Amino acid sequence: MIDRYYRRKQYKSILVEGAYESEQFFPNLGEKGKWLFFTAAPLGDANENITGAIETLQDITDRKETEAQLRQAQKMESVGRLAGGVAHDYNNMLSVILGFTDMAMEELDPTGKVYAKLKEVLTAARRATDITRQLLTFARKQTISPIMLDLNKNVETTLKMLRRLIGEDIDLAWVPGDSLWHVKMDPSQVDQALANLCINARDAIEGVGKVILETGNRTFDTAYCADHVGFIPGEFVLLSISDTGCGMSKDIQDKIFEPFFTTKEVDKGTGLGLATVYGIVRQNNGFINVYSEPGNGTIFKIYLPRYEGKAAKIQKESTKEIPPGRGETILVVEDDSLILELVRNILEKAGYTVLIAGTPKEAISMIDNYTGKIHLLLTDVIMPEMNGGELARQLQSLYPDLNCVFMSGHTADVIAHRGVLDEGVHFVQKPFSRIELEKTIRKALDD
Repeated sequence: MIDRYYRRKQYKSILVEGAYESEQFFPNLGEKGKWLFFTAAPLGDANENITGAIETLQDITDRKETEAQLRQAQKMESVGRLAGGVAHDYNNMLSVILGFTDMAMEELDPTGKVYAKLKEVLTAARRATDITRQLLTFARKQTISPIMLDLNKNVETTLKMLRRLIGEDIDLAWVPGDSLWHVKMDPSQVDQALANLCINARDAIEGVGKVILETGNRTFDTAYCADHVGFIPGEFVLLSISDTGCGMSKDIQDKIFEPFFTTKEVDKGTGLGLATVYGIVRQNNGFINVYSEPGNGTIFKIYLPRYEGKAAKIQKESTKEIPPGRGETILVVEDDSLILELVRNILEKAGYTVLIAGTPKEAISMIDNYTGKIHLLLTDVIMPEMNGGELARQLQSLYPDLNCVFMSGHTADVIAHRGVLDEGVHFVQKPFSRIELEKTIRKALDD
């Protein structure tokens, strides 16, 4: 059929135009269809009459798949840059909303009507904060502090929470791999990825169903990766999440990691869950594959690079009350005047002496004329004139024992690489709560 069809087209084209070439997708060839590339060049006699043609037929399916993957990767990268920029600007505004609302509530009667209304404002702002942090995760600009982990132990600690998320009608099976290699990542990102994937599986199952979590070690060589698009050579730890849900078509699978893409009803999802998982995996130098068919469930396979070393113990969050300031002097440098005023209010109320500067040059001038001791620099990362890292280095040349805390809507290479904090750096991410800021300041001063 293909031969007859293209011979007619080729000879017609040869007679009119000379040479002919074309590529077309044939869905009925093989299991998934094939892309074929045809060429034909005329052969003529001494009188320039066409007597035949030289024809070629080439299977270009692999090339077309690679091109499609490259286009998808470029699109995701562009969307990620946009998402990161939007999240950065929103985080500045949310910092102001959260901070001043929190302080206003502290001055009101908790039983009053105004207090109740401000509480709703605070709740909405925190939800907006969650969305911007998911966008930053997708853009790989979320701040992380990776440690060496035994993934089996981390999954086991979240099983109780995951069972509550998916409900009693869905069976959650856990199949840990033996002698599992270590990975290096932020423990909170493991929890975040598992939660998003299990919620996605729950929503794909109608009524009774099953979700299976599985881990294992996998090694891929160059030859294997050459035959499997998207795979990377090396040693990896596999985290697999499969479900018995409704499955997905190929068209949907091509879009599931894009921010705000969702097949759920309005108000049933933001479309950021799988985008968040994608960002987490990419930020940790791994890759993710999806296997799904309509009516036959879905399997997400996450591959994280093996990390040589011993697993670290996860430190539990301290529940102790934050010690108040003891009059230490803190220099705050921030080019957004509203955030500058917010931070000054929080720190002065916490018992610190606060100096403020709207630009790095203003801060340097203030230092030159200040006769007292400055205990800590709290600075924004991205500012005009110079960045926070350059300002910190310049001031530390004058005050060698000056501690520093950086704040930003997202991390930059000034203090982090691919969102991973440099060793020993103190960082508070906007938008931050009063408690988060006070904890970070106290820890930096105590260090």
